[in-house]
Amino acid sequence: MDTRSADLIVGLPGEDGTEPTAIHPTAYTSPGSDWHPLDGNPGDLVAGSPRLNIAQAELAAAALLAALGVPADSEVARRTPARMVAGLAELLTCPPWEFTTFPNREYQHELVLVRDVPFTSMCAHHLLPFSGVAQVGVLPGERIAGLSKLARAVEVFAARMQVQEELGQQIAAYLDQQLQCRGVGVVLVAEHLCMTRRGVRAAGAAAITIATRGQLRDDLAARAEFLQLTTAQIRSAP
Repeated sequence: MDTRSADLIVGLPGEDGTEPTAIHPTAYTSPGSDWHPLDGNPGDLVAGSPRLNIAQAELAAAALLAALGVPADSEVARRTPARMVAGLAELLTCPPWEFTTFPNREYQHELVLVRDVPFTSMCAHHLLPFSGVAQVGVLPGERIAGLSKLARAVEVFAARMQVQEELGQQIAAYLDQQLQCRGVGVVLVAEHLCMTRRGVRAAGAAAITIATRGQLRDDLAARAEFLQLTTAQIRSAP
């Protein structure tokens, strides 16, 4: 067990060497690194994922709960910080992976489409999840990848704090770069808790974003085929 009985510290030391600010003078006990899903090795993440300071994040979570009025001696104050950070870590990180490609020896010309790939990401504005499905299409060029790699790209880039538009553009740009394909398209349909459970509270509302590259952006016939296959079943407004 790792017991921290000093003031809760949030933030990094300043450039002038000053220490972070003490937030809340109470004791906080961490369950220990062996409880954490990252297994104590937050540096082994896919390129682009953040490096996580688990201990500092737990202290910050405890300070947040204290600021929200949670009694320092309650079960919530003792255990929730670690659970909260572990949950966020699962949403914001993913294991390392390798995007393997192969020569397109048979030179597949037609559109390759992987539909309804589930994903969950984190809204950068409100730190609330948005979840939905991705439709990923590729017009192959000289190299191809296994179908699972298209789905894996969605999983990897979803594990970040971002907006939905950015997520789709990142997936499309990455696949375009890795495959040097003739075209790539990504359609995301998602429910945002920051819109359906707070603010406007538009229950059932879905956000749709489209990101395209190459012929799926510039060739009208190819673009129309891709959008027809990926958006035909999206529910129309009543």
